[in-house]
Amino acid sequence: MSMTDPIADMLTRIRNAVKAKHDRVDIPASGIKREIARILKEEGYISNYKFIKDGKQGILRINLKYYQGKPSLKGLRRLSKPGRRLYASYEELPKIRNGLGIAIISTSKGVLTDAQARKLKVGGELICAVW
Repeated sequence: MSMTDPIADMLTRIRNAVKAKHDRVDIPASGIKREIARILKEEGYISNYKFIKDGKQGILRINLKYYQGKPSLKGLRRLSKPGRRLYASYEELPKIRNGLGIAIISTSKGVLTDAQARKLKVGGELICAVW
């Protein structure tokens, strides 16, 4: 059976692993998932990620980050879905948790955070919100 929303599957796997207090989670890899993991690492929500070749599409291993037993990642929410795509110009990009979280956006300049997209003055598809 084919998956209709692999990004939502990735976010759900990460959410479930955080709730179960796992150290890491393995996800089937893709280019956009790698970019999302890169942003999560740059912003300090995960400790690291690694791409593992397996002869097929590969596996993305994400190491989760905890501080004094509490996860750095408190929430993940998919914004644009296959049934309802959400796009925004750089002026309309949402502030997640009044600036305490980030929105991940797919733009013509690549996958960026909302702050980076505002700085470059590019809009795009709202992938997810992280806080």
